[in-house]
Amino acid sequence: MCGIAGVLYFEDREPDRSLLVRMADMMRHRGPDDSGYWSERRIGLAFRRLSIIDLHEGHQPLCNEDESVWIVFNGEIYNYKPLRAHLEERGHQFRTQSDTEVIVHLYEEYGEECVRHLRGMFGFVIWDRRKRELFGARDHFGIKPFYYSLNENRFLFASEIKSLLVGEDMPRQVRTESLLNFLTFQYVPQPWTMFEGIRKLPAAHYVKVTPDGGFRIHRYWDPMFEPRERKFDEVLEEIRAKLQDSVVHHMVSDVERGCFLSSGIDSTAIAAHMKRVEPIRTFSVGFEGPNNETVIARQTAEALGTEHYDKVITRDEFFETLPKAIWHQDEPVADPSAIALYHVAQLARQHVTVVLSGEGADELFGGYRIYREPLALWPLSWLPLPLKRLFHRLAKLLPEGLPGRNYILRGTTPLEERFLGNAKIFSEDLKAEMLKISREMLDNYEKPVDIAAGYYERTKHLDPVSRMQYIDMNLWLEGDILMKADKMTMAHSLELRVPFLDKELFEVARQIPVSYRINRGTTKYVFRRAMEGIVPDFILHRPKLGFPVPMREWLRGPLGNRLLEEIEASGIETYVHMNKVSDMLYRHQMGQGDYSRRLWTLYVFALWYTAYMEEGSKEAVAV
Repeated sequence: MCGIAGVLYFEDREPDRSLLVRMADMMRHRGPDDSGYWSERRIGLAFRRLSIIDLHEGHQPLCNEDESVWIVFNGEIYNYKPLRAHLEERGHQFRTQSDTEVIVHLYEEYGEECVRHLRGMFGFVIWDRRKRELFGARDHFGIKPFYYSLNENRFLFASEIKSLLVGEDMPRQVRTESLLNFLTFQYVPQPWTMFEGIRKLPAAHYVKVTPDGGFRIHRYWDPMFEPRERKFDEVLEEIRAKLQDSVVHHMVSDVERGCFLSSGIDSTAIAAHMKRVEPIRTFSVGFEGPNNETVIARQTAEALGTEHYDKVITRDEFFETLPKAIWHQDEPVADPSAIALYHVAQLARQHVTVVLSGEGADELFGGYRIYREPLALWPLSWLPLPLKRLFHRLAKLLPEGLPGRNYILRGTTPLEERFLGNAKIFSEDLKAEMLKISREMLDNYEKPVDIAAGYYERTKHLDPVSRMQYIDMNLWLEGDILMKADKMTMAHSLELRVPFLDKELFEVARQIPVSYRINRGTTKYVFRRAMEGIVPDFILHRPKLGFPVPMREWLRGPLGNRLLEEIEASGIETYVHMNKVSDMLYRHQMGQGDYSRRLWTLYVFALWYTAYMEEGSKEAVAV
């Protein structure tokens, strides 16, 4: 696990070494063990290393025998040993035991098709001196980040945005369209970021750049669901075998490893499979109150026989760490559980360097409660379209909170409009009220429903649940789940691995019939059945909690007033009507509704704005 950065100039000049050093040093937390630099005319590569595999010979940038191919690589390749054996049979010679060198020779053998052979998580850049071409790629699911900035003079890339911001010609400016989408999604959907002029390379894409300014992005893989009828018992056995195989591959390292453990089935399944291989350490955090996850996690650890560590996060600790956690995020992600993840990563890093975790299981196997909705709305699905429209108009006239109103509204709204992923914080009408943004912009920007439309178009042949999962695979998973997982763990120089997001396991998951995924109101039905005898019985059918943060209650007390003061002091009044924010907080504190998610979303944007847009704040937060 590392941090990569670099520059390709479209003019005849050599990168300044000090630029490469500054870019690498901004993400020292990603690689505290080592650094490396290489440059020649037009191209420069920088690297920070967290040593995991081949501790003594894995220095980067790394090249092939004749130095015609150079690489900087962030991630882990779990099938690197069989790939190496295959390449040696083809005549390739290796100087190290690292997975990085395997990518170099794989590129020599297969060119851009090398990515199709890789099983793992990665963001890498290769400079091909013969072709005079830069080749960069991101893994199948978007586990590892890849940011870039392109203008007429140069191509900058890095594992983190903060490294790009120290580059030349990098103004700090909010991208208004990204802010609008952030307020709905609670993250900025790819390929955009909150910064004007900086983009993400989407998951399962590669990029080619040439010194004359040539630029091309290509998608090499698509996480498409293709359900087919199969025997239930066959699916059970495949899930068990592929998950065990994935966990074993994800445990390969030359350093201590452990597992995050919550009160749910996903992380418990990973921990149980790890325990079959070796004694392990597990880690959990929670909050005071009835939903304290550490209580159940401790019982789970006892049942599995792990060496367990946990921590209860106080409200003050939660808010004290916010500025630094949000600085590490690079761009705002208004998911309160990200801060809990920051704390559990801090706890785990005291004992191990690598952790496995349960991210991705819900997207693969149908675990979110919202996936039950198509079945619940089935009685309305048969209505003729004109009648649906009539019912929808009538329901909107009913008082808010009236039983049945929301059911009718959702049941008479097309799936393509009602489901945009696991978060829908601000509607278009609310954004128009809250923001100081022109009506022309509000009417003409690429709205959340427009972003989702392309994914819905590709899945017209699928059932509603599979279409929802595909939306989450392409938006929610990459934009929220994996973004916070990478940034909050790397903040503590901790490598996080996600065995559910394995392309071979996905091959099984994508073919599971929808009736096996959602069955009689039970989410992840076939996966739960597959884990019988592996996961303790008291965990098998527990409802999904994630990291339940008691934000609603916190904001009803004095903390809400502090939050409002910090929003007002942040400088975001350029974009937001402050009287609307204070009115929202008043209604929340008076019990006139739950506005905690909306207030939290604005608060995260305010803290991010302070960290990245206010003069001098970057250096202050980074210390």
